[in-house]
Amino acid sequence: MNEEKKLVRKTQRSSRLSTVVSISLVLFLLGTLGVLLLHAGKLQEYVKENIEIVLIIKPEADSTQVNDVLSRINGSPYVKSSKLVSKEEAAEALKKDLGEDFLSFLGYNPLYPSIDIRLKAEFAEENTIRSFIDSIHAHPSVSEVQYQPSLVESINRNLRTISWILLTFSALLILVSVTLINNTIRISLYARRLLIKSMLLVGATKGFILQPFLIRSIWNGLLGSFIAIVLLIGLMYFAFLKVPELSLIRDFRLMAIVAAGLLATGIFLSFICTWFAVNKYLRYRTDQLY
Repeated sequence: MNEEKKLVRKTQRSSRLSTVVSISLVLFLLGTLGVLLLHAGKLQEYVKENIEIVLIIKPEADSTQVNDVLSRINGSPYVKSSKLVSKEEAAEALKKDLGEDFLSFLGYNPLYPSIDIRLKAEFAEENTIRSFIDSIHAHPSVSEVQYQPSLVESINRNLRTISWILLTFSALLILVSVTLINNTIRISLYARRLLIKSMLLVGATKGFILQPFLIRSIWNGLLGSFIAIVLLIGLMYFAFLKVPELSLIRDFRLMAIVAAGLLATGIFLSFICTWFAVNKYLRYRTDQLY
């Protein structure tokens, strides 16, 4: 008798362990995708806000006129940041790029002062940029405006394509994840189907039968979520360690949202799948259990 009880306990522990491991692995995949989706938005924002527009200032413009141009630019709701680059700063930057002193060869500085502009991400669209450029180009101190419209269109098109791919993959992964967790829980409860039906036959209410299974499902979901979050933190730490540039789009608030989402998802899926599985065996006739 003791050996039989030990076997039953061992089977239950093994079943619970497989359930928790399955939940944690599925949630880890969902969490990884969630991080990619949320940080894809940050990446889009980062890329768009690094599209550079360069205003070339006329050489005869004095400091008052230049400051007037700057105040107009900084007062625009489209602009995230702007930087005035003097002729001397432009020459130094070009010398570094060329690797030689072109000023000594030419005998004068042919470069004009300029203003480097970066727009807010939500305004980094072709029509908005064109409207902004037209308004600034009308200023008498502005010689020309330089930017690459083809690059802007290419960036926006590629970002839209990537977003649709990620959303489609997310929908498929969510469907697969729910199916896997549901099947895992149903298999783990299959060994206890006779006990569930026996309790109903001896007069126990459905609520009384469901309660211990649902409480255990919450703990399983909680434990699986915690393991998934730990694995996800480890993966992100490794990614930031190997690719330091990722720190530019790192957002701890988004990471906290993903962690909270995994916790809620793990508990909810484990609870609802257990509820359906137990009710399924309660509805079965005795001959259907064999």
